[in-house]
Amino acid sequence: MKIQAKASKNYQLKTDCLVIALKPLKKISSQCAELNTATGGAIARLQDSGQFSATCGELVNLMIPEGVGAKQIILLGVGDKKLDTESVREALTSLATKLKSLKVDEATFELDALNAKSNVETVSRHLAEALGDTEYQYIKAPKSARGDTANKEFKATLWCEERKMLSTAKKAAAVGSAINNGKTLAKDLGNMPGNVCTPSFLANQAKKLGKSHGLKVKVLSEKDMAELGMGSLLSVSKGSREPAKLIVMEYKGAKNSKEAPHALVGKGLTFDAGGISLKPGAKMDEMKYDMCGSASVFGAILAAAEMQLPINIVGVIPSSENLPDGLANKPGDVVTSMSGQTIEILNTDAEGRLILCDALTYTKRFKPQTVIDIATLTGAVIVALGHQTAGVMGNDQDVVDDLIAAGEKSLDHAWQLPIKETYKKQLKSDYADLANIGTPGAGTITAACFLSYFTEDFRWAHLDIAGTAWGGSVGKRASGRAVPILTQYLMDRCK
Repeated sequence: MKIQAKASKNYQLKTDCLVIALKPLKKISSQCAELNTATGGAIARLQDSGQFSATCGELVNLMIPEGVGAKQIILLGVGDKKLDTESVREALTSLATKLKSLKVDEATFELDALNAKSNVETVSRHLAEALGDTEYQYIKAPKSARGDTANKEFKATLWCEERKMLSTAKKAAAVGSAINNGKTLAKDLGNMPGNVCTPSFLANQAKKLGKSHGLKVKVLSEKDMAELGMGSLLSVSKGSREPAKLIVMEYKGAKNSKEAPHALVGKGLTFDAGGISLKPGAKMDEMKYDMCGSASVFGAILAAAEMQLPINIVGVIPSSENLPDGLANKPGDVVTSMSGQTIEILNTDAEGRLILCDALTYTKRFKPQTVIDIATLTGAVIVALGHQTAGVMGNDQDVVDDLIAAGEKSLDHAWQLPIKETYKKQLKSDYADLANIGTPGAGTITAACFLSYFTEDFRWAHLDIAGTAWGGSVGKRASGRAVPILTQYLMDRCK
């Protein structure tokens, strides 16, 4: 997608589609008198006939209008009340869906009336994201599975009423485009089949991203991890023929390259059959999405690099498969983590925490300012929060609050759940320092409690995105979340 902004208006400009935002006035046409005249009073007639009243999100299409350079005009109503970000995004998503249904791949947007109901920064950013979400197509699927060939690159031009708004619109659109590109990468990785997107494939993708965006990339092999004592992580990959990888990506955007980074640790289970504690067969194919935490780290780092954020970031991705095999973990096995803490494995399907705990211990060496781990960790979070909201927990309230605030700004929402000693007691084991699952109930919380034992040396928060990374309103496909909340969090950390 290509998006640009211009301050001058020219209704004779040749464009596939001209989009005009309008308020519900007594004479709607007064807002665009020149355009109404050029089209022979078509806009006034729409109002007079009751076909357009400019309520928020209302859309009307004028096909092949006379007197203008556009092949068609879409009128977007903005209502008569001040709009919050959520309402703006809903209206823009409806608009983007309309454009896609009309097979429009180039459009000019005059959204000053919508800017007045919100602000140009919000509108420009979320227009880019809404267009990106709607236009996304997983082109790596076989042609027979995806139907038509891939969409053409969408080209959007923003018209600004005042030249002083131009810089803000351009910057905001660039932010939206960068987040969209990060989400696209995360979606592509998440949607790939498990026989393609393996731990080795993810490692190669990190190397490619490093070359294209100047990242320092390091990939640890199973031998490297064994030397570091990562017995917990390596225990998960024993049942798979695909070797585990620990992927490290460093982005250095701060003026001081030695400034302490913010760390993102993403669960990279490229396929999770549950191991010996085998999952039910129904919907097991969706377990290719169990690496969406790692995909969101890829996406957030890409977005940060494209925006050239003045901040240092380290992404740490433990990646493995979890399959049943003669060497696989068995319920009752005890493993030793990199931290030295022993873990009794009561359920081999609670493997995400087993790879994350060693990755979190490894992250300590970077002396990070903050650490956020992102994981499709528990089905219990879907019971609690559905597919709309991620669960967030942590050992530092400021970090948790900052994440929640980033979720509100980006519309990638998160809600805090508690971590308390009463929940930690559920992880007691008679045979090791910790059990990898708790007693029934509060599964999302006890999973975070488990991770908390490996994060005591830094400021940490945990995002459980099992409900938001795929499914829900996006159907059986990856959503690209938590790229927006992570990118916004990093943007907010920039001085």
